[in-house]
Amino acid sequence: MTTTPVGMRCPECANQRTKVRYSTGTPGRGDAPATYALIALCVAAFLGEIATGGTISSGGGTLSLDGGLFSFGLNKTGQQIGVAAGEPYRLVTTAFLHAGIFHLGFNMVALYFLGLLLEPAIGTWRFVGLYTVSVLCGSFGALLLDPNALTVGASGGIFGLMSGAFLIARHRGLDQLASQIGFFVILNIVFTLSNTHISLGAHLGGLIGGAIAGFLLTRLERHRVANRNLIEAGAFVAICVIAVVGSLVVANSHVPPQFA
Repeated sequence: MTTTPVGMRCPECANQRTKVRYSTGTPGRGDAPATYALIALCVAAFLGEIATGGTISSGGGTLSLDGGLFSFGLNKTGQQIGVAAGEPYRLVTTAFLHAGIFHLGFNMVALYFLGLLLEPAIGTWRFVGLYTVSVLCGSFGALLLDPNALTVGASGGIFGLMSGAFLIARHRGLDQLASQIGFFVILNIVFTLSNTHISLGAHLGGLIGGAIAGFLLTRLERHRVANRNLIEAGAFVAICVIAVVGSLVVANSHVPPQFA
């Protein structure tokens, strides 16, 4: 055996040169198509809010406002019967609306960097699955912790991407990157707790949903499970169904008597 900087190796292996691969820079548009598509949809939705009467500072407009009530947010102000009134699409559309340019900008910057980090690493369809799980779990969390609050924004999905990226980075031995993501998660949780206008339920729900999906991805990747793609898809669908059913149950249990 021969002593090398990476440990003891046999003479044949010690004489081999390990090929080093260098990054060519920031991933291009083709490496993260879903990330760019999600950003484009959020920006388009915000422009729709502005074009239909909203403002730069608070969003709104007839796209997301209807007689003072959000039409595509998670709930209707004052009535809280949106999801319970046969409008489950709000669980998804809420993630594409934003209450002002700063709300949009912060979320899109976070989505951009997390997407360019995570999507090329796990593939577009896994990334979309992880984001969908996180959005629906974020909506479930928002309804569970504060069913009377109007909630909009992509932050539930973004928190899920953060927890998923943390677990995947740890699994692949990228401890420094995992530590940076972990610090970013803690910083955002502290900021969430310090601001009463931010939905704690959406952030925690998305964080937990993303962690469950990320844990699933790392376990299947580590054990090289047969039919991995099928199992992942089935598990993601199951988590989404649980989140949707849970959201409907919570929404229906909080319908005001006059609207029941």
